[in-house]
Amino acid sequence: MLGIAVLLAAVVASLTVGSRHIPPAEALDVLLHPSTSEAALIVRELRVPRTLVGLEVGAALALAGVIMQALTRNRLAEPRVLGISAGASTGVVIAIALFGVVSLSGWIWFGLAGAALAGMLVFVVAARTRDGSGPVSLALSGAAIDAGLGALIYGILSIDAATFEQYRFWVVGSIAGRTPAMAAQILPFLLVGAVLAIAGARGLDALALGDDVARGLGHRIHRVRLVAAIAAIVLTGAAVALAGPIAFVGLAVPHAARALVGTGHRWVLPLSALLGAALVLLADVLGRVLTSGEVPAGVVTALVGAPVLLWLVRRARVVAA
Repeated sequence: MLGIAVLLAAVVASLTVGSRHIPPAEALDVLLHPSTSEAALIVRELRVPRTLVGLEVGAALALAGVIMQALTRNRLAEPRVLGISAGASTGVVIAIALFGVVSLSGWIWFGLAGAALAGMLVFVVAARTRDGSGPVSLALSGAAIDAGLGALIYGILSIDAATFEQYRFWVVGSIAGRTPAMAAQILPFLLVGAVLAIAGARGLDALALGDDVARGLGHRIHRVRLVAAIAAIVLTGAAVALAGPIAFVGLAVPHAARALVGTGHRWVLPLSALLGAALVLLADVLGRVLTSGEVPAGVVTALVGAPVLLWLVRRARVVAA
């Protein structure tokens, strides 16, 4: 109930707070009774789309964060661990530099493809190691792919100023300027990823006990890891393709969820989805009121996340697998 209450409050704030404050009652009225008033245009054309995108992106990144931390047995892991964010970024850069794609709606598909290819490459490389896609192999393979793709991205940007000008608009991480059509584009991917994540909750609980115990409980650990990795790839790829790389959500939200409901993934996953969506919406709202301009949600979450990350590192019990 707490997660639902926080999310509802975030949705109300997203629809009502900004350079033009609109009372909740008026916002509800223009949603139920379309008109051509200024308030109706602001709520329906500007704030509803970014609220929908914020809900999707926040939930997806939080779910992916839970999965990443379970797969790697590292409570400081987040969606970048498998190189998925770097894959999506590479896809967007290629779309701009090689294919001349200039619209967000076009970048989404390239971002999804890049994320999927990077994630599959990480899993294939890890599967060929001695421990067969174990936590350490996945983390190291992901770090290597992330570094390699990062070098490729910045190599392209350093010699192509036009690509850099367009790429920097996407890479800051924002839910502004997105449309309901874009939200609809990634919705099927998010639903598939969420279903796979929830379906694999018991397997993730078993992995937390160690591979030998998981086998003893009847789980096929390679299959569990594969399904979980696919879920993380789909969720992160869709979210990053739509909104750019928004940091901190996948790292911090799982900790908050576990503090509230314990470590069982059948509870941690849905609560993380609620809290992740709320966090992205509240970061977006805060970005609207911080200055006379608008600070992207990705910048706000990074500013908040840096000190929290330092706090987590200092807590040895949080780092424990």
